[in-house]
Formats: sequence, structure tokens, C-alpha cells
Amino acid sequence: MRLFISLVASIFFFMILSKLEAQDIPSSNHGPLVPAVIVFGDSIMDPGNNNDIKTVIKCNFPPYGLNFTGAKPTGRFCNGKIPTDFIASKLGIKEYLPAYVDTNLSPEDLITGVSFASGGSGYDPLTSKVASVISLPQQLVLFKEYREKVRAIAGDERAATIFAESLYVVCVGSDDVANTYFPTPLRKTMYDIPSYANLLVGYASDFVQELIQLGAQKIGVVGIPPIGCVPSQRTLSGGILRGCATPQNQLATLFNSRFDVELQRVKAKYPGRLLVLADIYGILYDIIQRPNTYGFEVSSRGCCGTGKLEVAILCNSVTASVCPDVSKYVFWDSYHPTEKTYKILVDYLYEKYIHLLI
Repeated sequence: MRLFISLVASIFFFMILSKLEAQDIPSSNHGPLVPAVIVFGDSIMDPGNNNDIKTVIKCNFPPYGLNFTGAKPTGRFCNGKIPTDFIASKLGIKEYLPAYVDTNLSPEDLITGVSFASGGSGYDPLTSKVASVISLPQQLVLFKEYREKVRAIAGDERAATIFAESLYVVCVGSDDVANTYFPTPLRKTMYDIPSYANLLVGYASDFVQELIQLGAQKIGVVGIPPIGCVPSQRTLSGGILRGCATPQNQLATLFNSRFDVELQRVKAKYPGRLLVLADIYGILYDIIQRPNTYGFEVSSRGCCGTGKLEVAILCNSVTASVCPDVSKYVFWDSYHPTEKTYKILVDYLYEKYIHLLI
């Protein structure tokens, strides 16, 4: 009898312990941590919004999508998943975050979030204009249209909750540095590096505040990476040894530090909003400088073609071969990281920044 009572007590104890441990499991195991992820930006976050617009900044052809489900080129500037997919998955929402302009989106696709990002866009309006892509102001117009669609699907009350509690991600700025300021005289004759950084900060601040005025309460802005260290910039501006282009990195770091200060001002102006600058400069720079530490072998060139200049239409299965083992490469083409690199970056961002917004 005493043995039986002891056994029952043990079972009861383990039941209580299991229940307490279950309460410690992240809520993503039981449901999404936020109702939706809504994204604005450039090619880093573009899952295919450029596919059907008249621009050369697109990649809906092989070998892009080599390691995506079904080896399908979706318009993602990568061999596989991009950061938005990993973010949506980690938050327990869905495996892939779709492009808003995809005409095959279901009601469930819409209410759980989309990406408006367009490869080649920037904070500077000139950047998107030159590339003939969807500018940030145009992405906001599409967002307003999207809001009406969600209201029609979910009703006003539920839609209001979705828009207030969703995670908003903004990732843009690299193209302003690499494609507008340094290669053309259109801005350099008017602005030195510090004043151009200030110009970008002003545009970035205006965009974030427009999102807030449209109901966004949780906004993560991804800082500009060490763009001077991507393979194409090393080829074009890194000298005979293809080192990291210092002026490009200087502009990136100036923007990041000054926008961080500006974001604090915006937070004070809009109390109660959760605003975070997610700085990826340091972690990506470390991956590039010490690739072996992260399981890579090659960081100075991409996997596609020579890896030194090929990107978008120059990276195609007709004229550009693919490296034997993409897992050894930090970069997929001469500008965009591989799926493996993106996974490392998102894991880092989630632990350091994203958890502060959910």
C-alpha cells in the first residue's frame, strides 16, 4: 500500500512538473507570436514583387531558387529562403512570406502577412527611379490597398488587431550606397558622405513615422550591412586585391549610428511604440572576415559564375555556372548572401532584436 501511494505521488509530481515545463515552452509552439509579418524594403526581402514589372532587377529564372522547394526560381534573390521566410517561420506564422503582388494569394496568405519589398529600391527616391522598381512610397500605397483587403476578409475589429500587433520589418539602404551614391555623379556632386547619410536618415525617419501613423506599433528597421565587403563592391571599388571598399562601409556605418539616434527621437515622439534598429553590420562583417568560424570557406566571391560581378540577369543558367557546393559560400551571387548565411543572420537578429518586439 505504501508503495502504491508513493507511486501515485510520483506520477502526480511528474504531471505537475510537466505542466510547469510546458508553460515555459515558447508560445510559437502553440500558435503565432504575432498575427502577421509585414515587410518593406529591397532585394534582401523581395520574394518576387519585381517579377512582372519592367526592370532588369529581377531573378525569376534559374539558377536562382536552386535550393528552394522544388528548385523553383520564385523571384527571391537567393539560392533558397530569404530572411522574411525565416522570420515568419520562427514566429510560428508560416514557412514562406509571399510577395504582395502575387495574384494567387489566398485570404489566409493576406491576413498572416506579405512582403512589399522590391529589389533595387532605396530610401533615396532616386535609387528606385533609376532602377525602375517599386519605391518605398509606392510600397506604402500598396500597403494601404492591402489594409482594405484585410478589412474585407477579417472585418474591421479583427483587422485593427492584426495591424496593431503585427511585426513590421523595414530593410533598405544598401542600394542607395552601392547603386546611387558611389557609381553615379547624381548625388556625389551635391552631398559628401556625411551629408548623404543625413539625407538617408531623414527619408528613413519619415517612412517609419508614416508607418506609425498607419497603425504600426512594432517596427524593426534593419541597418545597412557592410556593403563595401560584398563581392561586387570589392570588384568595382576594392582595388587589385579586391579588399572591402572603405568609403561604402563608412557611409553604411554613418547611417546606422545616426539613424539609431534619430529612432530614439521618434520613440520619444510616439510613446508606447516598439521601435528597434537591428544592426547586422557587425555580424555580417565577422562572417565575411572569418568565414571558417561559421562553417564557410569562401566569402570574397559568390557561388554564381565567377562570383565577382554576376547578379540578377547576369546570374543565369545559360551564361553562369554554379559552384559545386553552395554551403561553402557566404554569398550566392555577387551581392546577395546564401540561404545558409541568411539563416545565421536571422537567428542572430531574433535573439538580439526581434524578441524585443514580440
